[in-house]
This record gives sequence, structure tokens and C-alpha cells, in this order.
Amino acid sequence: MNWRRYFWPVVGIAAVIFSLLLLWHELRGISLDDVGEGLTAIPTRGWALAGLSSVIAYASLAGYDHIALLHIGKKVSWLFVTLCSFTTYALSHNIGGSVFSGAVIRYRAYGTRGLTGQDVGVLVAICWITFVLSTILVSGLVLVFEPQVLDRFSGIAHHGLSEAAGIAMLILVAAYIFGSWLHLRPLKIASFQVHYPALPIVARQLLVGPIELLAATAIIFFALPEAHNPGYFVVLGIFLVSFSIAQISHAPGGLGVFEVVFLAGLSDMDPVGVLAALLVFRLFYLIIPLILGLGVVLFFERSQFSRTES
Repeated sequence: MNWRRYFWPVVGIAAVIFSLLLLWHELRGISLDDVGEGLTAIPTRGWALAGLSSVIAYASLAGYDHIALLHIGKKVSWLFVTLCSFTTYALSHNIGGSVFSGAVIRYRAYGTRGLTGQDVGVLVAICWITFVLSTILVSGLVLVFEPQVLDRFSGIAHHGLSEAAGIAMLILVAAYIFGSWLHLRPLKIASFQVHYPALPIVARQLLVGPIELLAATAIIFFALPEAHNPGYFVVLGIFLVSFSIAQISHAPGGLGVFEVVFLAGLSDMDPVGVLAALLVFRLFYLIIPLILGLGVVLFFERSQFSRTES
């Protein structure tokens, strides 16, 4: 038995259990009726805007695959790419380990369109780079313009350090753009290599990626109550911290981890209202896409089976 196959799944499950215990301790005075009242308190406009934001977020995620295919010079129908991307992220966001689980789903789908394993590997790498690059860019902007965001987690004011970290992140993004302009050599790992994206590709990465993060944050923001709401930009910073920690934890769907960190960042707001907004986020960003994604997978596999039989 190879222990490395089980290490990250065990870490993810442990993170879920630990976070759920923390969450229970934090919310032990809140009943299901309280949560129900929090959900009903969200105005119709808030539900509608949250739903629209989720559509924009997943449309932007589809842009990740379109950008990667443009980079490797492969042409696949627009509808197929969009459905493949949607299904990939809908499943991987819930499974956890999105890079690896997403690679398996993409290989199964794009293999039917003539892409090789190396093509899919490069595609996954470009999608991952787009996400990381976008996270660094948006985080850098938040730290420069709202350096007090980190104070909500530490309780200690260190605005100068936050601004310095934000500037450093923006310099990294600038260095990435400069590297594209210099036409740097491809990154080689054995027989696998990733060519540096051209400037038009980089421009698309810096446009599509941040839109996805902004839209995903908006799902929560539009569902939050107005009382003590710190504003969209602060909520964006809290979302980036929460989502990043949830990703690092390898917890399936960031279950528990995401909620604990987010509640800590908005400790000055009514926890019932925050929890209701987080449930709206899970509904629109995770649960509904998962159900739709499973339907796409079943349809795809059935069509492949029918094609094989004929």
C-alpha cells in the first residue's frame, strides 16, 4: 500500500472534522429556525443577484479552458468546452483537490476530441496558473487598498506589512507579464513542457480570472444583511482568505473550513445572517452546479456508450 495515495484524503477529512467541531462551538446557540429566518430575511433582489453572480462565475471558469485551448492551439467546439469546464469545476469544487480531480475529468472528455495526455496536462497547468495569477492579482489589490482586512483575523493592526505584501504580489504579476514579453523558455519536466503564454493569452488570464473571483464573492455579498456590512471590497478579501485556506486544507468542498474562516472574518456581523449567506453560496456555487454537472456526465457517458455500440 502506498501511503501517499491516502495522505491528502486523510488530511482533508481531518480538516473537515476539526472545522465542523469549531463551527459547532461557534454556532452552538443558533437553531435551525434561526438559520431559516436568516434565509427568509434575504430579499428577492439578493437571491436574484446571487444567482446571476454564480452564472457569471461559472461562465468565467469556462473561459479558463478556452484560454488554455487557445494557448495550445487546439480547436474544440465552444459548447463542448463550456460544458466540459462547467462539469469539471462543479465536480472538483465538491470533491476537493481540484487540480487532480479536474485533470481526470478533462482527460476523459477532451480525449474524445483528439487531445493527448500531454495536451490535457498543459491545459490543466494553464488553468491552474490562471487561477493562481488571478488570486495573487486580486489579493494584492485588496491588501493595498484595504490593508485592514487581515486585522479581522489576527486582531493586530499591521497595515504597513499588509500593504508591502500587496505590493509584492502586484510585482509578481508584473514580472509574469514581463516574462511573457521576453518570450522565456518553456518549463520542462522530463518530456512534459509548458510554453510561456503569449501576451494576448496573459491579457485574457488577467481579465477572466479576476472576474470569476469577483463574481463568486458577489454571491455571498448580495446575500449578506446590511447591518454592519463592511462593504464589498472587505468581503472580497475575506473570501480570498477563506477560499485559499479551504483549498489548502483539501477538505471536500472546503466543508466547515470555509465557514469557520469566513465567520471569523465577519465576527462583528450577526452570525445567523453570515451563515445564511454562506448557505446561499454553497447552494449556487456548489450544490446546484454539482447536480447539473452529474447530469452532464451521465448524458456524456450515455452518448459515448451509444457511439461505441453502434
